[in-house]
Amino acid sequence: MAKLKITLVRSTSKLKKPQLATLEALGLKKKIGSSVEQNDNPQIRGMIKKVEHLIAVEEI
Repeated sequence: MAKLKITLVRSTSKLKKPQLATLEALGLKKKIGSSVEQNDNPQIRGMIKKVEHLIAVEEI
């Protein structure tokens, strides 16, 4: 199964609660530059779509 590397590239200040909750569900902390690896599945892709303006995604 493919993996995705998700990196936070924008600030989380002034975010609405649902967007902040989505970032936390992805496993990202509030620090810019933090990154996590997640399995590529429809649930993760949906979360990425909600916060795509804040993150960078690359396939591993």
